[in-house]
Amino acid sequence: MTQTTRSDLSVRRRPIRNLRWWILGFALLAGIVNYMDRSAVSIAAPEMISELGITRTDIGLLGAVFSWTYAFAQLPVGWIVDRLGARRAYFLAIGLWSISTALMALGQRAGHFVVFRVLLGITEAPNSPAAARMTADWFPRAERGQATAIWDSGSKWGPAIAPPVLTAIMLAFGWRTVFGFLGVLGLVLAVAFYVWYRSPEDHRRLGEDEMRHITEGRGTGSDAVAEPVSWLGLFRHRQVWGMMAGFFCIIWIWNIFITFLPLYLQDARGISITQSGWISALPYLGGAILGITGGRIMNTLANRPGVDPLAAKRKVMMVAAVSAGVLVCLSAFVTNLVLAVAVLVLAVGFIATTQAAAWAMPGDIANNAQVATVGSIQNFGGYFGGAFAPLLTGWIYDTYGSYTPSLVIGGIIAALAAVVYGIFVRTPFRTA
Repeated sequence: MTQTTRSDLSVRRRPIRNLRWWILGFALLAGIVNYMDRSAVSIAAPEMISELGITRTDIGLLGAVFSWTYAFAQLPVGWIVDRLGARRAYFLAIGLWSISTALMALGQRAGHFVVFRVLLGITEAPNSPAAARMTADWFPRAERGQATAIWDSGSKWGPAIAPPVLTAIMLAFGWRTVFGFLGVLGLVLAVAFYVWYRSPEDHRRLGEDEMRHITEGRGTGSDAVAEPVSWLGLFRHRQVWGMMAGFFCIIWIWNIFITFLPLYLQDARGISITQSGWISALPYLGGAILGITGGRIMNTLANRPGVDPLAAKRKVMMVAAVSAGVLVCLSAFVTNLVLAVAVLVLAVGFIATTQAAAWAMPGDIANNAQVATVGSIQNFGGYFGGAFAPLLTGWIYDTYGSYTPSLVIGGIIAALAAVVYGIFVRTPFRTA
């Protein structure tokens, strides 16, 4: 069988203008479904506590178990994604994590949910590495900051959409229906992705001009000089250790919000379950919008003459991390509900910007062939350490009846991300 050439593909189907941005929509949708699945426990928690007699410490344990499993799964999954490619990796991951989510509807006690969250942690692990690899495949280096911010915003759109939608489903049909609904939604997305997605070289709707734009943009920066190294060899680079430690600082506070935000609003702010469904969506909406704005700023800085793309992302990261840390600490002491929510909106927005910058950095540090691998190692560091956050938060509340210590600790840790990325993530591998 002869290999299909680019010219053969382009004449068979009419090109779609700016196809790379449409392709990015799949990564965005996958992120939305992924984080709706993750945040479903925080929404169903009040009914689960009431019906099954589990505690807030148990809810925190579910968040910790997911994070630990997700973290360790990152170590092999980036390597797997780089070898399977985004199409097969995404299809398998979305399908399997949707089944894992649906199984939550069958749980009867805490032990059942622990097992199902372990499965979810394993199966959701390829999401961000696959999106990072897709971005490296489809976007020139100067556009990756904006592209990454868009697909990473799915981690904010998902938790924003989830509270009002899933709360309504829960109140109408019960908490178990929430997990069944999400399972079916994910399976539909998995099939649609597999049918339509192809790499740039194999996509029949990609025009020659856009293909040239993509390939020419790949050949600058670290790709021109950095050769792929062994998986273990990556750990000889201080940038990798800096990314792991820095992402831990970001994910610590993120895990507190993703696990406890609705419960926090109910326990500390005195609002009802119905009200929390809408109010808890607001910080994530702010996160999605401000995260994309941060990506736009990264692109603008990176496209200035003489500006290194990695330096542009690092500067945005440092400003956002310090801002997020200050705002998270402040949120613990604001008594007015409206003002507290406004502070949380800004805090989550700056956290979203740090996450987008962190996921855009592997493409500036490593060879394109190892973007998913480096990103997944960074993700391991974030979620392994960050797994302790929901567990500690649940224990502190059950013991002392307050979320304030957890928010202050989380804010300080978030601000430290600026120090870690600023010191350790300064150059591509070739100059390490």
